[in-house]
Amino acid sequence: MTNDAQLLAAWRGGDLDAGNVLIRRHARRVYRFFSTRAAAVASDLTQQTLLACVEGHDSLRADGSFRAFLFGIARRQLLMHLRGRYRADRRIAPRHPSIDRISPGSKTTPTRQIARDQRRDELAAAIRRLPVDFQIAIALTYWEQLSPAEVAEVLGVPTGTVKSRLARARHRLRAEIEA
Repeated sequence: MTNDAQLLAAWRGGDLDAGNVLIRRHARRVYRFFSTRAAAVASDLTQQTLLACVEGHDSLRADGSFRAFLFGIARRQLLMHLRGRYRADRRIAPRHPSIDRISPGSKTTPTRQIARDQRRDELAAAIRRLPVDFQIAIALTYWEQLSPAEVAEVLGVPTGTVKSRLARARHRLRAEIEA
């Protein structure tokens, strides 16, 4: 299987099929990123992100991570969406909590599903009360399994800042759930 760096190099060299493979490989992850923060417009934000990636793929540094580049675009799209939603009331900062609901997962037995739904709803509510950049750091680290360096690239902060944000996010999340 070809890795992201090889596909990106081929795409930059004019191989459009390599670009299609690379975009398809990550499209579902980008959609999942948006569906947990802006479910109603996740498809639109995903399209905008992928379009921006296609238009700007040549601007990615040669030593950069494609996933970090792509999720950096996704983060900017999310923040623009949130700013637009709240512009009439107030400006939203990257540390402002988002409010969209996390969509339910797959079904199993009714009893297990009820218990899982309750735990997921509690966790989702607690995560939604965290600042957006904390939410993004958690999602990219635990769901998308980006390294701290890649998350730092997405957020535009040093790696140490990502590590401290994750620690603070876990601490706040634990406190939110216990409350």
